[in-house]
Amino acid sequence: MVIKQRKFTIFIFIALTISVIIIADVSYLSSQEEARLAAWNTVDIPSIPSETGVFRRSADVLDYTAMPEDVENQRSLEVYYKNRAFPGAPPMIPHPLASEKGIGGNTCLQCHENGGFVPKFNAYAPITPHPEMLNCKQCHVSSKTASRFKPSAWEKHRHPDIHNTALAGSPPTIPHTLQMRENCLACHAGPAAPKEIRVSHPSRINCRQCHVPAADKIQWDSMQWDRGSVLKNLNN
Repeated sequence: MVIKQRKFTIFIFIALTISVIIIADVSYLSSQEEARLAAWNTVDIPSIPSETGVFRRSADVLDYTAMPEDVENQRSLEVYYKNRAFPGAPPMIPHPLASEKGIGGNTCLQCHENGGFVPKFNAYAPITPHPEMLNCKQCHVSSKTASRFKPSAWEKHRHPDIHNTALAGSPPTIPHTLQMRENCLACHAGPAAPKEIRVSHPSRINCRQCHVPAADKIQWDSMQWDRGSVLKNLNN
């Protein structure tokens, strides 16, 4: 009986020793391997449709950061809004068309898919936030005239406030809808971006981490909160 117990103890000791050796060996080999980071396009991460465009050009953020600032030809918000019938409307085409029948990759996307300097117009081309939609002229029409065909009482809606922060120092909210404008960098980064809304940190890919869509006016009115009182209480 004693011999059997000794044999069993020896067997357990040998088994534990072998296990420790195997674990140590596997652990050591694993520590010698290079870190492997999964690429965005290989990871099946469910996302909200309105956020997908934020990451679509994530591989190009360093290019945006390196792009120069076009001081002489940089657009302003005034020009940005003037090129739209109303806030949120598709911008008109402010230049002559290479071809009336040209669409997508044949003409428009040659300049507007990735931006870049266009010698013909001596300016940087704005980047489209939705290059996958090839029938550009379905929404964007050429600006044929600067005046109306007949007198009209049409007035543009008030443009959104770009400084609409909830509290002093907090990130500004997104004052517009995200449909068709999911790629934030298309309008907020690069030399063609309006100077007033050109972001200083395009490398922070996840814009929605800090910037959230503004609540609609009904929600804000129903809250009936006074920002000045909140700031006063915070300071106290």
